[in-house]
Amino acid sequence: MQRPPGPPPPYLQPGQQQQQPGQPPQPQPNAPPPGPPGPVPSFRPSAPAPGAPPPGVPGPVRYAAPGVPGPPPFAGGAPPVGPPAMPAGPSSQGPPTPFFQPPAMARPPGPPPPYSQPSGPPPPYGQPPGPSVRPPAYNAYPTPGPTYGAAPVRPAPSPYTGYNAPPVTQMGPPPPAPLGAVRPPPSFGVGGPAAGGPGPGPAAVPFAGPPPAYGEPGVPSQPPPQSPRQRLLQQQAATAGYPPAPGPYGYGQQQALVEDFESLTLTPQMGPGGATDTVANAEALPRPLAVADVPPFTAAANSPPTFFRLTCNAIPSSGSLRARWHLPLGAVLQPLARPQKGEEVPVVNFGPSGIVRCRRCRTYVNPYVTFTDGGRRWRCNVCALLNEVPVEYFCALDANGRRQDADQRPELARGSVEFVAPQEYMVRPPMPPAYLFVIDVSANAVASGMLPLLCGAVRASLDRLPGDSRTRIGFVTFDSTLHFYNLKASLAAPQMLVVTDLEDPFLPLPDELLVNLSESRAVVDALLTSLPAFFAGSTNLEAALGPALSAAHLLLARLGGKVLLFQAGLPSLGPGRLRTRGDDPRLYGSDREHTLRIAEEAFYKKTAAEFSRVQIGVNAYLFANSYIDVASLGTLPRYTGGQVYFYPGFTPAADGARFAWDLQHDLERETAWEAVMRIRCGKGLKISSFHGHFFIRSTDLLALPCVDEDKAFAIQISHEEQLVPQQTVYFQSALLYTSSSGERRIRVHTLAAPLVADLGDMYKAADAAACVNVLAKLAVEKSLSDRLEAARGVVTAKAIQALREYRQLYPAAQLRTAGGRLIYPDTLRLLPLYALAVTKATPLRGGFQEVTPDERSFVGYELMTLSVPRLLKLLYPTLFRVDGLPPEVGRPGPDGTVVVPAALPLSAERLDVRGAFLLDDGLRMVLWLGKQLPPEYAASILGAEAAGLPDLTQVVLTPQKNATSQQLLALIAHQREGAGVYPPLVLVRQGEPREALFYQGLVEDRGVGGVSYVDWLSTLHRQVQQKA
Repeated sequence: MQRPPGPPPPYLQPGQQQQQPGQPPQPQPNAPPPGPPGPVPSFRPSAPAPGAPPPGVPGPVRYAAPGVPGPPPFAGGAPPVGPPAMPAGPSSQGPPTPFFQPPAMARPPGPPPPYSQPSGPPPPYGQPPGPSVRPPAYNAYPTPGPTYGAAPVRPAPSPYTGYNAPPVTQMGPPPPAPLGAVRPPPSFGVGGPAAGGPGPGPAAVPFAGPPPAYGEPGVPSQPPPQSPRQRLLQQQAATAGYPPAPGPYGYGQQQALVEDFESLTLTPQMGPGGATDTVANAEALPRPLAVADVPPFTAAANSPPTFFRLTCNAIPSSGSLRARWHLPLGAVLQPLARPQKGEEVPVVNFGPSGIVRCRRCRTYVNPYVTFTDGGRRWRCNVCALLNEVPVEYFCALDANGRRQDADQRPELARGSVEFVAPQEYMVRPPMPPAYLFVIDVSANAVASGMLPLLCGAVRASLDRLPGDSRTRIGFVTFDSTLHFYNLKASLAAPQMLVVTDLEDPFLPLPDELLVNLSESRAVVDALLTSLPAFFAGSTNLEAALGPALSAAHLLLARLGGKVLLFQAGLPSLGPGRLRTRGDDPRLYGSDREHTLRIAEEAFYKKTAAEFSRVQIGVNAYLFANSYIDVASLGTLPRYTGGQVYFYPGFTPAADGARFAWDLQHDLERETAWEAVMRIRCGKGLKISSFHGHFFIRSTDLLALPCVDEDKAFAIQISHEEQLVPQQTVYFQSALLYTSSSGERRIRVHTLAAPLVADLGDMYKAADAAACVNVLAKLAVEKSLSDRLEAARGVVTAKAIQALREYRQLYPAAQLRTAGGRLIYPDTLRLLPLYALAVTKATPLRGGFQEVTPDERSFVGYELMTLSVPRLLKLLYPTLFRVDGLPPEVGRPGPDGTVVVPAALPLSAERLDVRGAFLLDDGLRMVLWLGKQLPPEYAASILGAEAAGLPDLTQVVLTPQKNATSQQLLALIAHQREGAGVYPPLVLVRQGEPREALFYQGLVEDRGVGGVSYVDWLSTLHRQVQQKA
């Protein structure tokens, strides 16, 4: 190939000559003297080369010139005549744009060295790799081609640059290189020669000096700062067996030099009857031990993943591509989540002019709208309509067509904002916070001991209730009759009013039963003080819950508010009475099995719908020593945006602290009142389903009478049109609510994602944690209409189909890994583990003998409201060894976070009979004490008397006067922070019957009716290899 006429390329020095094809390198007048070959690239270099950029800064990238014949492949003959080329990125997008592009360097004279030839079997997944497997932290490969001064071929821009980034490791296969480009032989597995990995790896390539230093022309003066998330990514990368990804976004430009998929080695093993099976090495299995969940990268213009998190950060452009994506395509929203540091939601007040919205689709102004016509018009990013800019909102544009005040306006710079709503967003004056306590005072409730605890917790929270002087409060108690309380401020003591008509209850005193707390505080205190003593000797066994709920509706119908229901047995009188069911094991496995997990009486769903219509939410506190039908009573919170609290076998000594904490947290946390939420998406897409606790008022409007920071929701996305034409799609959720201070507000979260036409791009952008969250909610809903086995089958089928589809994308990978490797994208490396954990979760595990119907329904209701981090902890609990802790554990570290011990895999093989282990799943903690635990340690944490007791059922862990006890209690307190509920601590000794509570959390073991993690991967591998 001849160089085209014209001046030589700028990076050839004057007097230098181009090298002709087939000719040996010619000495150049201005070239540096020949030097020794460069070092062999290592998988994880211990230190950067002299003159190399610091870690985290990508080096220069070179691309091969098309149409140039490359060297022959090295197969025992002559080595290749040139260095390896940097292959192009994925076929649909090209390689990412480098952070900076230093000047090109001429190739030094002399022949290039041969490729390195590592050999040996690959190491198990997760072990430290050997050298010569992946490229170094910067790329110093010169460009191969007809002349070493030929201009590089620039790729097409990546759709992931800008607002959304690809995952840490590129997961698609290497695309075909341009004609004549040199591709290094692929290296699959995660090992190298030192680890027994197969070769060959990338070549050792000479380079003409180190890359430019910081501060030189065209180079930043210093490396870009790393965010906390980038540091977490590097920590996670180090523990997973691959090097920390460079670059300001946590991913490198040279990842395409290696295989784009991860793999897990499965070794043949002889099974029963001579059958051959494949078994994974248990030590090398992927586990979320170092960092449980690192949300995907999003730009500042996107809503943080804390509030809005897609299951895949690349949306399929067609319905046919969506059909090949077997995992859920949707999102998890937690609109009022407690923000992380730096994610605080700014409040924007447009004043009398009103909020700027699109005239057609009603999208709120956000960072992705564009301004035209000198700033007098703006184009909606969702429906593309041109809108007029209000005069009060006008601002001139800069030379780039961007508003000059864009950085000063949060709604144009942040993905999450909160607007102060004007008068037009109100159909009535904002309601004050209203709390109505509906309390069971039957003999069962009084005998449980919950009434004194309830009154004490409410009294302790009265001064911290949100709403200040606007807060309203009222009380209704019931047994076989209804009891109302006159709390008028002028009274010296409360007055009880009894209603015996259960078929048609009425309010005996309409205006003084729900009072202003600040005005009637003394009367409320007197009621809470006298209530336990008044019902202490009750022998009335009946509970008229249905009539009490009807009375609550009468009390709050005009105002709205929150009902806190306290029930200690099955309702037995009036509408809504329930009977004992669920004790027949013959129902399990039959077509009627699912009826045990849904409401027996339609009364509760009708009542919930009526409550939602008048802005009444319900939180249910259920105390039971026997069956209480959580499935039926939980219907009230499910359709009113509330929550279920369940205390089986309640005793004040063991459960009193948990109940008091849950109630006080429920009362004191900030609550959004009379709220509605709508989610909008771009043209060609639609929200096909919603999952969580709410009532659907119209096709896309969720009614949430009371919603708080702990509630999360899931959605699924589908295609309205077969082909979506645009390149980017936008999503926006808007929550209109009344704050406790009486201000009407709108919390808006906006998110953008690229539209892709390649399934490989979707796998690269997958978010396994969000996928599992939606998948678990779908499985729980499936169990309400089908057998548990069918619900578990939904989860396993989705995982098998997703990995099978990924395997079929890459025929070459199938040949290389045939029979011995389970391949998967790095983004989904934890999908098999989490899918197994979902099938072993309490709502889906086993049958009648393994989980009681009430416990199964309670955890099912709780799971439907869990955010991504809390659900991951429920599925894969944290296991610590707590005896012999280092002194720094339980104390703040140098970065201010509390130091915790290293988490252990959830397998009984990790236990030691001489140790103590703490298991925490976010809903319950279990402290397991081995048989040979030193008596001194047991006495230091339990006390001398309790340490010698054979039964720890009634023992409560209390502070002891020693450092060991204080350190353990500090660790437990840290684990409870941010849980949303109070995880009770259960003490068990090895060998006692309650030890089953501990072993239920060891999801990697077989357990009851399940398979182990190793066996599950072997089964998954066989199923993936089968043709669909």
